[in-house]
Amino acid sequence: MSNIEQFPLQADVAQQLKQLAALQKNIHLNQLFESEKNRFEQYSVQYQDLTFDFSKHRIDQAVLQTLIQFAKSKDLGQWIKYLFSEEQINYTEQRAAMHWALRQPIQNPHHVVKAVHEQLERMYALVEKIHAGQYRGVTGEVIQDVVNIGVGGSDLGPLMVTHALSDYKVHTVKPLNVHFVSTMDGSQLSELLHQLRPETTLFIISSKSFGTIDTLSNAQTVRQWLEKALGQCEGILKNHFIGVSTKPEKMSAWGITPDNQLLLWDWVGGRYSLWSCIGLPIALTIGVNGFKQLLAGAYAMDEHFQQADFSENLPVLMAMLGVWNNNFLNIQTHAVLPYDGRLKYFAAYLQQLEMESNGKSIQRNNEKVEYDTCPILWGEVGPNAQHAFYQLLHQGTHAVSCDFIAPVHRYNANQFTYAENAEALVEQHHLALSNCLAQSRLLAFGNQALKQEELSDLPKYQQYEGNQPSTTLLMKELSPYSLGMLIALYEHKVFVQSVMWNINPFDQWGVEKGKEIANQLLPILNQQQHDLSALDASTQGLIKVLLQK
Repeated sequence: MSNIEQFPLQADVAQQLKQLAALQKNIHLNQLFESEKNRFEQYSVQYQDLTFDFSKHRIDQAVLQTLIQFAKSKDLGQWIKYLFSEEQINYTEQRAAMHWALRQPIQNPHHVVKAVHEQLERMYALVEKIHAGQYRGVTGEVIQDVVNIGVGGSDLGPLMVTHALSDYKVHTVKPLNVHFVSTMDGSQLSELLHQLRPETTLFIISSKSFGTIDTLSNAQTVRQWLEKALGQCEGILKNHFIGVSTKPEKMSAWGITPDNQLLLWDWVGGRYSLWSCIGLPIALTIGVNGFKQLLAGAYAMDEHFQQADFSENLPVLMAMLGVWNNNFLNIQTHAVLPYDGRLKYFAAYLQQLEMESNGKSIQRNNEKVEYDTCPILWGEVGPNAQHAFYQLLHQGTHAVSCDFIAPVHRYNANQFTYAENAEALVEQHHLALSNCLAQSRLLAFGNQALKQEELSDLPKYQQYEGNQPSTTLLMKELSPYSLGMLIALYEHKVFVQSVMWNINPFDQWGVEKGKEIANQLLPILNQQQHDLSALDASTQGLIKVLLQK
């Protein structure tokens, strides 16, 4: 793999961690807090408007220092330098992984950054034109609905961010609504098209390869919908479609005019692409300045990741705590629990970011991994999750680690949207925050978090064992800047863990073959082929059921 060396596991450090884990398994978080009265000061880091509290993890100073030593033994500092370079760190696809370049300031003289800003400026001009009501459909009416057609990273990132930053929606000449379509079965599209007017609807086809069958199938359906309503004229393709892809020739062949083509690059992985023109729905929602603030927040985290000492480096600490839980304490499932409804899609976004990146079992040296890699990641908005799966977290048989995420401030009375109900809404926000703190407290301390005078009368089925580790992430407010920081924090966490496990986090070969097999089965379901002999008995039987009239 180019000039990047293979860094072998440092058995002595790993052995120390195994020994420390054996000790920690017999120690409860209650004991750790009792022996270290200032745990919050010792095990929390403040960076700009982010507070990262990891005091409720089952660690002490010996564990923390050994985890940092473990990271250094894998030459993490050098790997970070490789990431922030043009090195082909994605060695299976012979590519760099330069998503960080998407949020570099325009003053950076790097030729890649210049190319990035050329495309961003084209996107910004398009956004301003749509917001001003100057972009019109084929009949001359102002665009009022924009539908993003994509899947995976071309859908999850923009969907998550636009929902999260709904408070920052810009005011346009005419109200502008942004929608998302991803499912290949057409269910989302069918429901949506009944609500839209063809004359005032613009479609964004977002596909890195411009060959994803899910996306192109939906795109073909909306093209037919427009042609049926407005006639088969050249203006439909020119006025109602924008393409975002690495393949301008494929966009042109489909019919998208070059003026409406926005480009990205092979070195941008789909799940790392929301910072590029794939983020057009984000910019349409929060405006050009809001999008620039999102990039600025991510850039701030990039700088922190490269410069901060590992002992105060948020991505490194978050990653190494995950390694400790997953590989040494055998906690192999991780819940993400935001206490803010605007982060409804954050767990789903992280599922792709983490499990598609680090759900691997082959090392860079082509041998099987020595450790379990990415844990199962799941989650939901905390207040809703409390009425769903918190029972398992508190009294189930599974060890689970958690991330609690919340903004300190919300519902500013100066925001005219909330002015009339600001006081009541602030009280509701405090209700959410109190639940956030209470749940992490109960998960950590169990019965000790209860009123001790009540405990003696409680039957066992009403008691709590606790000792479930968690991180609490507080941000001053949920803004484009702070969300940019938060997303980049998780991106870099994923990279650090990939270094520790010696895997490539930037490819996704595991998703390829299933799609190929689907293409082999499609002609059979369409009854263009009839020979089932090469298929297994289960698939043959299911196909026969599907083909029954």
